[in-house]
Amino acid sequence: MSLMEDDNFERKKALIYCRVSSKKQKIGGSGLDSQEYRCRQYAAAKNYEVEEVFPDDITGGGDFMKRPGMVALLRYLDSNPGENYVVIFDDLKRYSRDTEFHLRLRREMQARNATRECLNFNFEDSPEGKFFETIVAATGTLEREQNGRQVVQKMKARVEQGFWVFRAPVGYRYEKSARGGKELVRDEPLASIVQEALEGFASGRFATQTEVKRFLESQPEYPKDTSAGYIRHFTITRFLNKAVYAGYVEAPEWKVSRRKGNHEGLISFATFQKIQTRLKETAYAPARKDIRDDFPLRGFVACGECGRPLTAGWCKGKYKKYPYYFCQNRDCSSYGKSLKRDRIEGEFEDILKSLTPTENLFRIARAMFEDAWKQKASQTGQIRKALRTELTQIDKRIEDLVERIVETTSAVAIKAYERKIAQLEDDRLLAAERLQKSVKTKATLGEIIELSYQFLSNPWKLWVSGDLRLRKMILRLVFSEALPYDREKGYRTPKTTLPFKVLEGLRKGKNEMVLRVRIELTTSPLPRECSTTELPQR
Repeated sequence: MSLMEDDNFERKKALIYCRVSSKKQKIGGSGLDSQEYRCRQYAAAKNYEVEEVFPDDITGGGDFMKRPGMVALLRYLDSNPGENYVVIFDDLKRYSRDTEFHLRLRREMQARNATRECLNFNFEDSPEGKFFETIVAATGTLEREQNGRQVVQKMKARVEQGFWVFRAPVGYRYEKSARGGKELVRDEPLASIVQEALEGFASGRFATQTEVKRFLESQPEYPKDTSAGYIRHFTITRFLNKAVYAGYVEAPEWKVSRRKGNHEGLISFATFQKIQTRLKETAYAPARKDIRDDFPLRGFVACGECGRPLTAGWCKGKYKKYPYYFCQNRDCSSYGKSLKRDRIEGEFEDILKSLTPTENLFRIARAMFEDAWKQKASQTGQIRKALRTELTQIDKRIEDLVERIVETTSAVAIKAYERKIAQLEDDRLLAAERLQKSVKTKATLGEIIELSYQFLSNPWKLWVSGDLRLRKMILRLVFSEALPYDREKGYRTPKTTLPFKVLEGLRKGKNEMVLRVRIELTTSPLPRECSTTELPQR
């Protein structure tokens, strides 16, 4: 009578473990399915009863405890301590490709009374069997590390050639390149969203990283970090520090310095450097989650006594609530003293109205801007020549520093030279970008900055539109600093940005006659004569 015919015979119970190295292999082929099929065939031939299958589609970096499927298998063995399972593998490489973790996993299986069986390897519980198993595991480790080294070498070479080889940043996607392999291309509409966020932070439209965060969170197409639709703060910090968005690639971990990439940048390198500068500065108009249309000047108007930004809120009266601005600095003499919103915002609108130039004055200013534009355009050749000279000088300085590194044996000096070279490399990239862009534009001045003219001609009109984002933008484009407000005298003299300073100078007529002298006379130690007798001689 055969074992199959014996009713008292109990079949051995088996567990199957299958693994592929990536989800791409799982989706692109039938690796897991084919492994399970072969293992089930093996179990049937051995008359084993397959109780569970545990698949994995990640490598785990050699550590089996990082594989969900293997962790689940070990827990299953722990939950059934009385069973002596057979754990079946399709291939020894699917079991472990790291010698250290292979031996650890063997001990974990033995501690749970599990027997390992493999379709292409015979496990033997003998000194010779264990030795041969260790040799096979070590061979797998060598093969894995050699493959990893080859992959890194190829990826490093691609980066050195100007290709991005990591996950495509948000705003880009990979497409086949005519130069071989794949390269980054714009991925709309995400590319335009990313560009707006980066340029907005560089220009000051978004005063803080928090404002960038809220802008991106408001875009339905932009991927979020959480299911609730939020983006983490460290994600924004990494986002603002990515040189790949300026069209450059780098890999510090492989000692590949920053260089021009083959892909199109979403922003210029100059804009990227502005972002890095702003990240090191403190914004004067911070974004707050509770800012509403009720108090558009909160955080921007400063206390005239201590210089701290004023806060605002609604104070409850006998019959209704009243809006006030007030100082929260306990060390200030104005602490807790309220200022009526109508007064502060009304006087602020008076300032904006005073900055609105007359039609005749604006016409003169526009003519001056157009004349300056033409002069700038005529200087394109000189600018390009100066930039080429600058690039040559930077290259010469880099060469000198490299020679010093070769000659010195001081580790401190070498690090200092390397930091200086890195800074010069950034300067070189910026000069090269400026040289590339220093070509005469075909557009007219009016076509390019017509919207700027509209803004300069009447900022108050835009302010009274009531849009909070537009109002915050006006604050940053019109004023270079927060506005100090004195409880008795009102606003102090505001510090405006350059365009409004020019208009103010024209309005007040601050003009001086320029002496007609030769350039060489200005540096001469000898006294010079002035042809205009009304002006004092020097």
